[in-house]
Amino acid sequence: MKISVITSFTNPEKAEKRMDPWRESLSCYESLADEVVVTGQDLKEEFKFSDIGLMFQEGFEKAKGDWVVKMDLDTILHEKDFNKLYDAMKKFSDYPAISLRKFQFFTPTRYHMKSRMATVVNKKKFKQIKFNGGGDGCDPTLNGIHLNEKNVPKTMIPFWNYDSVFKTKEIIANDRSRFARAWYRTYESYGDRGGPEPEEAFNAWIKMIEERYKKHIYTMPLDDHPSFMLEKISKLNINQFGYNLFGLGETIKRNPKDFLSAINEMYFSEARLLFMNKYKKVNFNKEFNGEI
Repeated sequence: MKISVITSFTNPEKAEKRMDPWRESLSCYESLADEVVVTGQDLKEEFKFSDIGLMFQEGFEKAKGDWVVKMDLDTILHEKDFNKLYDAMKKFSDYPAISLRKFQFFTPTRYHMKSRMATVVNKKKFKQIKFNGGGDGCDPTLNGIHLNEKNVPKTMIPFWNYDSVFKTKEIIANDRSRFARAWYRTYESYGDRGGPEPEEAFNAWIKMIEERYKKHIYTMPLDDHPSFMLEKISKLNINQFGYNLFGLGETIKRNPKDFLSAINEMYFSEARLLFMNKYKKVNFNKEFNGEI
């Protein structure tokens, strides 16, 4: 069984300027997989949001692995879960994808189980998979059907998303405005992304962060992070978002509704998915070949 990881970034110099954890992420991917396929080297500074799905599609088509793991550059797996993932790939070899849990971090000491995503796809048996689904057009689909936690097998394995932990306010503002413009070029609307200028895009982003951080009720000891990120986390400084959310971390007030919502997503939503167990009721060979 051969495994590929696909990811995207332009080049190390630009990734360094954007303060992406590219070295740490690539180290994880190289330890996890037989090959790492990087795309996006030709991405224009001013791009369309739809270009992102095309980059992952390019990576999928270039990948030589039986299984392909899609990873954004701010996302990794814990080394303790590698063998669990290999076992899941063998167990679910007849299915098009496997869904993993998303642990979202804004600061290293708190996290939220934000969602599930089918980030691991079976290329050996389902070469027709496309990365063009979901709200941002980057999720895997099979013959037009969005592959997600409701129709593919689930594991308890999390992927660790570090979002903007290592970035400064200036870099985040420029990033968010750049992505807002990309969103507009694709969807002709800025949606909840504020607008094309750094200040308005940052303000919309920090407002979203304030709401989401209220659900970050679970604590994480620093030493429990994946080994690939430990050194970088230990060097966080006050100018980086993950230090204290630019002061926001000291002012957030959580109410009972925030705790209930976070607990629901971590436990009760998971229990409902387990109870429904929909993927066992799907004949993938027929449904995903358009026969039913």
